[in-house]
Amino acid sequence: MSPKISVDDRIASLYPFVNEAETPLPRSWSSQDKCSHIGLSQNNLRAHYKGVGKTHKDAASARASYPIPAGCGLYYFEVKVISKGRDGYIGVGLCAHGVNTSKLPGWEKDSYGYHADDGHSFCASAAGEAYGPTFTTGDIIGCGLNLINKTCFYTKNGVNLGIAFKDLIPNLYPTIGLQTPGEIVDVNFGQQDFVFDIEEMKKKLQASTLRIIENFPVSTDDGSWHATLQRIVSAYLVHHGYCATAETFAKSTGQSIAEELSSIRNRQRIQRLILSGRISEAIDAIQTLYPGLLDQNSDLFFKLKCRQFIEMVNGCDGEVKTYAHSPSRSLRNSPCASPSRSLSTNSNPPSSLVRNSQQNNSNMDITPSTSSENAGGSAPPLATNGVSNNTTTQQQYQNGAEEVTDMVVDDYAGNCHCPSTSTTDDAFAGTGDDLMDTSDDVTSNTHQTNTSNKPGLNTISVITNSSKAIDTGPSMRQLCGGNIYAIEKLLSFGKELRTLYKESKREAETKNNEANEKLMKEAFSLLAYNNPRESPVGYLLEPEQREEICSAVNSSILEAHKLPGQPALELSLAQIDNCLKMMGKNGLGACAMVNLKNFYCDSDTYS
Repeated sequence: MSPKISVDDRIASLYPFVNEAETPLPRSWSSQDKCSHIGLSQNNLRAHYKGVGKTHKDAASARASYPIPAGCGLYYFEVKVISKGRDGYIGVGLCAHGVNTSKLPGWEKDSYGYHADDGHSFCASAAGEAYGPTFTTGDIIGCGLNLINKTCFYTKNGVNLGIAFKDLIPNLYPTIGLQTPGEIVDVNFGQQDFVFDIEEMKKKLQASTLRIIENFPVSTDDGSWHATLQRIVSAYLVHHGYCATAETFAKSTGQSIAEELSSIRNRQRIQRLILSGRISEAIDAIQTLYPGLLDQNSDLFFKLKCRQFIEMVNGCDGEVKTYAHSPSRSLRNSPCASPSRSLSTNSNPPSSLVRNSQQNNSNMDITPSTSSENAGGSAPPLATNGVSNNTTTQQQYQNGAEEVTDMVVDDYAGNCHCPSTSTTDDAFAGTGDDLMDTSDDVTSNTHQTNTSNKPGLNTISVITNSSKAIDTGPSMRQLCGGNIYAIEKLLSFGKELRTLYKESKREAETKNNEANEKLMKEAFSLLAYNNPRESPVGYLLEPEQREEICSAVNSSILEAHKLPGQPALELSLAQIDNCLKMMGKNGLGACAMVNLKNFYCDSDTYS
């Protein structure tokens, strides 16, 4: 049996493009914005007349709590007549804020109504026009507002009666009118199934809107349009490190790639490290390949260290993973030290948190990048397997991979919800071009990327390898896998992380102190639980949480080399997203009929 959907979720699901934090949906009649002759009950969803009802001067109406947002595109509600009362002078419709509530809907300016006793439609008039059938006890009357063409229609017991009003004004409220004793009506704003199939009408409007977009004239005579699209695609592939695909695409379209392939591979490998939870190694690689980058971006550095702390809790980071098998392993190194690798750098790390040790347990060989100043230089030759031809470095890579792989026992690997060490090492041993490209031997899942909460960017996916992830149940999800030596290292790391935060805050190095403090506190909160993954902050341990910092690192590297921090494709999507929001704020209902995902995802929405 499918899970029960709450009333709030059901109503919100009818209008997915409405941001209720800015424009709440109508959910009940207002207890304040109504005539005193109307009483409300059943969560303000039932209205009954309690006046004397002798003349039309005794008429009364009530408005919904909020106006209809333009982001609905197509809005609909239904009213069921529980009792027609004495005379059945019931009106259903829409009105603006401030309209007199001592009148039935449609009698006043900026008010629209369909009346039960005569079946007439009323718009700023007490006379009315013939429109539809009368309605009485047991009938269900629907009122729909098309915010695209600004028309209003009604239904009776699920049958569309056609358009009643045109050229409606914005910001209208659902309204109900009663006039004689005994009249009782219930309203359905979407908390229950509608009698009328409003979804079918919505699909037709979506298809019509899509055809308008597809038929928009674009000049393709000179080929500039296709060339622009090709550049956008190429830039996206390069940005996210799809090296082999980008190279092939550039050759087939006759384009050049602005960034050297060696630099793309370096970014590619750093992304792989971050997405697999090996943050300490990623930091060391950044310091080696892009010296000074973290010195100039202390905010990024702090977020990386917070993520490293989380991965240490997760048991994925190399700083604690090596303790899973051998409790006697020395704790001589700083818990916040960089990954163990004897690589020289041209600049000092931004803090004592990043120090080069002399252990050579690296899982990855690094291809030095070419700086923006000597972009014309050539990168060191690459072997066909993506590893440097330098024999010593290659041997260190192989020895390090074997050492770490041997030290990860099966039960500890089960605690880590990221690719196992051997899986990740195998990925790095392959051709560099394949690391971020989809291949037959790598099963990949996609997670939505949230890059700095920028609008529209969450529509782009990043590939993460989770084919070997193991879940052995809550008993295996202890802090650092339950290893006391790893926990000691974690606690020491936490102390230095707090010191780093205080230093950066005191020296005003970080612009986002409040956000960083929140991130640090959430990370530290993981220590309060025996089973961190099942805690309220357990979401921090999920693999997709790595993607935001991964994207931030990638953008920072590109910007440091005078390249765009965001690809044009993502910027275009962000622009479209903002345009749709602006349309909604300005009363253009067509915004609700456009879903960006339908332009690049398989969907039968418009079929």
